[in-house]
Amino acid sequence: MELRDIVQNYLTDTEKAMQELITWFLNDVMKEELSQQAGAMRYARTGARRAHRNGYRQRSLNTRFGELSLLKPQLREVPFETKVFEKYARTEKALVNAIIESYPQGVSTRNVETIIAHLGVEQISASDVSKVGRELDMKVQEFMERPLDTYYPYLFVDASYFKVRDECRYVNKALLVIVGVRTDGHREVLSAQIADAEYELTWEGMFADLKERGLSNVDLIVSDGHKGIQSAAGIMFPGSSWQMCHVHFIRAVLRKVPRKYHKEIAEILR
Repeated sequence: MELRDIVQNYLTDTEKAMQELITWFLNDVMKEELSQQAGAMRYARTGARRAHRNGYRQRSLNTRFGELSLLKPQLREVPFETKVFEKYARTEKALVNAIIESYPQGVSTRNVETIIAHLGVEQISASDVSKVGRELDMKVQEFMERPLDTYYPYLFVDASYFKVRDECRYVNKALLVIVGVRTDGHREVLSAQIADAEYELTWEGMFADLKERGLSNVDLIVSDGHKGIQSAAGIMFPGSSWQMCHVHFIRAVLRKVPRKYHKEIAEILR
């Protein structure tokens, strides 16, 4: 699977977070449209002004993440026109992908510029695109640093390796992800981090970050057989239990038996 697909499987579980990010982004696009149609930035004194701002009106937009409540700007002298609503459906996938990409590696300025152009806002300066990217990164950072509940019964811990660009070359790096299962059964991404490799100290640091954000009690930690995860979990969450992921357990067993018995043994284990 592509990195984007892996991250999306985790992150799109948190529908409220995605709703907030998309709502912020589309509201920002309409503000840019407003400035272009008014002929001036907010509070700017200029002879090129064609219209004045006149507040906002709430508009709903149905998406695959649920209904969004957007703030559609109004102009006093002329009707405000936006392409957000009519063009959203065809650009939603690109928008979601850009948001997802910002989690592990930061937003691509080119991606943001393309999305805004598809929504009908043309001639955006490079500084405007960079500003949108920086603000989106800040929203993502807020999500990754948000306070946590004190108790998550289960933590799923895993790493996947990908080739990523590091300055002028591509290298293998690990995407470390911790997903918590709440008492109501819902999964929630708690932490995601790019690292050179899986080390005990790296996992210990991620667990420590969870504790600093409020998590104090975990019943069961599930991972592959990585000794560093087990050791870090024992240090940071004493009293919790550890269990090997079922998929990795099956793989570990099959490595010990002849290939001709794999299908039979796998069915018995399942």
